[in-house]
Amino acid sequence: MKVFVENHREETLDEWLRSEGRGSAKFYQECALCKAADPQFRCSRQTCFGPAMYCDVCIVKVHQQSPMHMIEKWSEGFFKTMTLDELGLRIQLGHVPGSYCPKATSAHKDFVIMDTLGIRTVKLNFCGCDSTVTHRQQLMRACLWPATSLDPQTCATFNAIRLFEVQNCLGKISAYDFVRSLELLSNNDGLTPPADRRRAFRAIVRQYRMMQAMKRAGRGHDDSGVAGTGQGELTTDCRMCPHAGKNLEDGWDKIEWDKMDEDLSYKNFLMLAADANFKLINRNVSSEQRDPVVDDGAGYFCNRADYTAHIRKHVDEEEISSCSGFQAMFLANAKQVKGLRVTGIGGVTCARHNMWRPNGIGDLQVGERYCNMDFLFFSAVLNFAVMWLVLSYDIACQFSKNIWTRMAGLPDQYYLKIDKANVRWMVPNFHLPPHKKGCHSSFSFHFLWGAGCTHGETVEQNWEFLNGAAASTKLMGPGARLVALEGLLGFHNWRRLVAHRTLLKRRMAEDIKEGRSHQASFTAFNDGLVAEQPELVASWKKWVDKWERNAHVENEPNSPYEYTETTVTLKDVRLKMAEEEYSATADGTEVEREETPSTFISMGLEVEEAQRQLAVSIKAAGPKPSTSEQFERLKRRTQLRVRIRAFRKLQMTFMPKLRRYLTASQRSTWDADDREPEETRLFMPSDISSRANREKACAPGLDGVEARLRVGEAGEALDGLRGGLRIRTATTRFKVRNWSGQRALTRGQGILRSVSLKIHGSKIRYRYARQVLLKLKGHGDWEKKLKVLDEEDVRALNERALTAEEKAAREQLREAGEVVEEGGIAALGDVVTGETHRSLSWIWYGSSDLNGQDAKLHEALRVEWCKAYSRSKRWREDLVLVEEEMRRTIEYGRWAEARVVNSGDGADSGAGKIYAYLSRGG
Repeated sequence: MKVFVENHREETLDEWLRSEGRGSAKFYQECALCKAADPQFRCSRQTCFGPAMYCDVCIVKVHQQSPMHMIEKWSEGFFKTMTLDELGLRIQLGHVPGSYCPKATSAHKDFVIMDTLGIRTVKLNFCGCDSTVTHRQQLMRACLWPATSLDPQTCATFNAIRLFEVQNCLGKISAYDFVRSLELLSNNDGLTPPADRRRAFRAIVRQYRMMQAMKRAGRGHDDSGVAGTGQGELTTDCRMCPHAGKNLEDGWDKIEWDKMDEDLSYKNFLMLAADANFKLINRNVSSEQRDPVVDDGAGYFCNRADYTAHIRKHVDEEEISSCSGFQAMFLANAKQVKGLRVTGIGGVTCARHNMWRPNGIGDLQVGERYCNMDFLFFSAVLNFAVMWLVLSYDIACQFSKNIWTRMAGLPDQYYLKIDKANVRWMVPNFHLPPHKKGCHSSFSFHFLWGAGCTHGETVEQNWEFLNGAAASTKLMGPGARLVALEGLLGFHNWRRLVAHRTLLKRRMAEDIKEGRSHQASFTAFNDGLVAEQPELVASWKKWVDKWERNAHVENEPNSPYEYTETTVTLKDVRLKMAEEEYSATADGTEVEREETPSTFISMGLEVEEAQRQLAVSIKAAGPKPSTSEQFERLKRRTQLRVRIRAFRKLQMTFMPKLRRYLTASQRSTWDADDREPEETRLFMPSDISSRANREKACAPGLDGVEARLRVGEAGEALDGLRGGLRIRTATTRFKVRNWSGQRALTRGQGILRSVSLKIHGSKIRYRYARQVLLKLKGHGDWEKKLKVLDEEDVRALNERALTAEEKAAREQLREAGEVVEEGGIAALGDVVTGETHRSLSWIWYGSSDLNGQDAKLHEALRVEWCKAYSRSKRWREDLVLVEEEMRRTIEYGRWAEARVVNSGDGADSGAGKIYAYLSRGG
C-alpha cells in the first residue's frame, strides 16, 4: 500500500478514466469483427473481456450467447447505456443461439430476466416446433428458472440463484437485499429503475430450495419420483454416523464383544446432541392456509401433523426446570412473546460431526418444554436401527428422568426400541460446571466409556450458523420460513460433509500426538504410585472401569473422580501456617547438639533456608517497606547473624583449611564483612571446586554427608511445594465460592500472597539442593526421582500447563521484579472444561504419602490418577472412533453407488456417475 500511495495513485486514476472513454488506440477506431470504420458500440462495464469496439451488427452477433450483457453507445462525447434488445437482439428458446424458430411465439413484451449482472427486460421467443414442450420447460432447459408455472413472465438465471444461495447461507443476505443489489447493478442513478421483481424472486428461491433438496436426495433417479418421498429423506446424511445396512459391517448387532480381546462396541455408539434456540422466533404473520407447508416431515423438520397433535396433549405443561443456572430455561416465559407464532426452535445433531439429524428440528411454542424436546429426540432416531445411544443435552440430568414414561405418550412409531441400559445421558463439557456437584462425574463426557474426545457442544456451534437468518425468517409465513430454514440446514450439512475428508485426517493426527503424550504422562504417574502401593492402584483401576460402564445405574453413586470436600476457611489456613512457623522456629532458642559432621551440615542447611526466606520476604515487600516490615526485617537479620557466627565456629572445626582452597573471587567474598546476613556465603563443602580440594579442605566424608542431607532437603522442599500448592488450591476455591466485594477480596489477598511466597521459597530451595547434588554426585540414577523443576512443573494436581503466551507474560513480570503468584485457578475435584488436554506435573509422581500419613493428599492422588487414566483411555478411544468413521464414510459412498446400479441405472449412467462422485466425497 505504501508503494501504491506514493507512486501509482495518479497512474491508476488516469487508467480508470481512460477505461470509461473511447480511447485513442487503433483497435478502438475500427470494428473488432468486420473492421468497419468508426464503431460506436462496446460491452458495458467491460463485462466482455477486452476493450474492443463493434458496429451495431457485430455487437449483436457477438452477444448471441450473452444476451444479459448491457452495451454502451458512443454519442456526443460519452458512452450512453442501452440494451441489446434495442438493437434487435431476440432470445430464441429451443434452438442454438443465432438461429430462429419458424413457429416461434413471442413472450410477454415485458419479459424480465434476473441475472448476476442485473435485471433485464428482454425480447424472447418460445419455440413452437414441439407442442408437448411447455414454455416453462423451455425456460428451464435454457437455465432460466420461471417464477410461475402458467404463462411465465419473470425468471432468474441459474447463476443468479446459485449466487444468492451461497450468499444467503454464508452471509445471511436476504432476498430483498440481493434483488436490490441487482437493481443497483442495472441502474444506480435511479432515473430508469428496472421492474420490481422481489416477490417473484422469493418464489423462485423457494422453488429452487425445494427442488435442490429433491435433487440431493436422488428423487429424480427414483422410480417413485417426488411423490414417493418418505419421512426425513430430503436430508444429507452424516456418513460418519452408524447406519445399519449402509456403512455397518454385516452382523454388527450380533458380535459378542465380551468374548473379544478388547471390547470395541463403542465404535457403534450413536452420539446425538440436543438443544433449544430462542433467537429463531417467528411472528404471527400469514397462515398455513395462505402459506402452506409442503413435504411435511420429509426434511430436517419433524412431521408437523404428529408434532402438533402431541403438543396439544401438553398445553398446560410447564417448562423444564434445571439444576444449572442458565437463564434461557428460566426466563423464556418471561420474555415478550405476544404476537409470536414461534418462540424458538429445538434441534438434534450428531454430537461428533456437527450434522443436523433428519426430522430432528421443531418449533417451540412456549419456551423449552418436555413435550417439545421429547418428540424431537424420538423423531430424530425414527426408523433408525441402533443398539447404543448417547444423548448430550445441557439439562440431561433433568430431561433423563421419567423419559421412558413420557415416551409412552408418543405415537407407537416413535418408540425407541432399545435396551434402556444402553442409553446414556450426558451434559456438554462447557455447560457442565454450573450444574450441581452431583452431576459433574455422572454426566461428563470426560468419564464416559467409549466417548473418545466428544464434547457434546456441536449443537451450540450449529446454532451460531443459523442465528444470522433470524432477522429475515422472523417475518416469513409458515411455508416460506420452513423452506428457508431447510435450505440453510441442507447447506450446512453439505458443507460439513465435504469437509469431513480433511476433518478426519486432522483428528487422527491430533489423536496420535495427544494420545502418546497423555499415555506417557499417565505411565510415569502410574509407575511412581505402583512402586509403592500396587494393590491400591489396582483397586483404583477396577473402580474406574466399573464406574465408567455403570455410572448411569442408580446403584453406582460413588464416583472415583470426586474429591471429598471439607470446608476450608481463612482461619484454618492462617492456623496451619502459624503451626508450621512455630514448628520451624520452636521457642526461638538454639538447641544444644553434639558436634558431628551431620549436625554441622544440618546447621548450614537451616541457615541457608533462613537466608532464602528472608531474601524472598524482602523482595516481596518492595522498595518501600512499612515501618513494621522494617522492624521485622531488622529483627530477623539480627537473629540470622547470630546463627551465622555459630556456624562459622563449627566450620573452623570441620573445614579448617577452607580459605586456602577457595578461588580468588570466593576468598574476596569470604573476607568481606560488610554484606547483609541474607547475602553472606556460608561456603559448604559443595562450594569447593573439585573433589580433591574438598578432601583436603574438609573433614573426611563431609561432602558425602552433605550429599545425603541434600537429598533429604530436596525431598522436603518437594513436600513443602506440594503442600503449598494444595493450600493455595483450597484457598482459591474458598475465595471463588465465598468472597464477594472489594473488602473481602482485599482481606484475602494477604493470605494468598503468603501462600505464594511459601511455594516460591520451596521451589528455590529444591532447585538449589538439586544443583548442589549435581556438583557432589554428578549425573546418575538419583535424577530419575529428583528431576529438573521447570516453571510449568510448579502447578497443582489439576492445573493445566501454561501456554507460550502466558509464559512470556509471567517472564516479563519477573524481569520487572514482581513476585508472580502462580496458578490457583482450578480446584481439586472440580470439573475442568479442558480436562481432555490436561497433564499431571511430575512433582506428584513420587509422593511417599500413600500409607495414610496424609489422607487429603492420598485422596487427591487417587482422584488425579483416575482422571489421568480416563484421559489416556479417551484419547485411545477417539483414535479407534476416527478410524471407524473413516471406514464408515467410505462404505456409505459405496452403498450409495450400488444403490443406483442395483436399481437399474448402470454405473455409467448419469445417476451412477452422480453417486460415484458422492462416494468420493464430491
